[in-house]
Amino acid sequence: MTEPIRVLICDDQVLIRTGLATIIDAQPDLEVAGECGDGRTAVDLAERLRPDVVVMDIRMPVLDGIAATRLLAGAGVPHPVKVLVVTTFNLDEYVYEALRAGASGFLLKDAPPDRLLHGIRTVAAGAALLDPDVTRQLVGRYAARIRPTDGKGPDIPLTPRELEVLRLIADGLSNNEIAASLVISRETVKTFVSRILTKLGLRDRVQAVVYAYRQGLVS
Repeated sequence: MTEPIRVLICDDQVLIRTGLATIIDAQPDLEVAGECGDGRTAVDLAERLRPDVVVMDIRMPVLDGIAATRLLAGAGVPHPVKVLVVTTFNLDEYVYEALRAGASGFLLKDAPPDRLLHGIRTVAAGAALLDPDVTRQLVGRYAARIRPTDGKGPDIPLTPRELEVLRLIADGLSNNEIAASLVISRETVKTFVSRILTKLGLRDRVQAVVYAYRQGLVS
């Protein structure tokens, strides 16, 4: 039997932690590895328990979710842990920073339970979780702040076709949607995505979206 996906829940609101734990523990392929109410404890528990996924709130005492995510999944972390950030619309200015800190994806707190469960499984499998509409709304809203302002054109080591695929990724399109848009196969899209991530030294599609906005490739 396959080992269940172990999840660490970090949220400073007890009711939310309890609700998340109830939803997760009801699934045969998931289990709650631990719970905590601040980022510092999340980092300590994650290092000790080594969960498959940390479900991380952003605003918390002691250490906020962005700083905790950076310590768990940021650049240079020797054994990174996958982090799924949960947030609300009125905290969307923090989402970009959370993604830069190393989060593998994000969800809104009012997302239905099945979307949360799908998100945990997706992140645990090593994929990024991006809701196209939310991605465009959140990242796009801060594109002016994200993009470089020195007026210099970006030196990007991608072919014209790879740049085209990167722009579509940043627009929130799935592999199937990109394939349909460019009239190519899904496997070809996967090859392009893999090449793009490798050439740019990026970990996943989340980082590709942030990169595209930082370079001014999308608006």
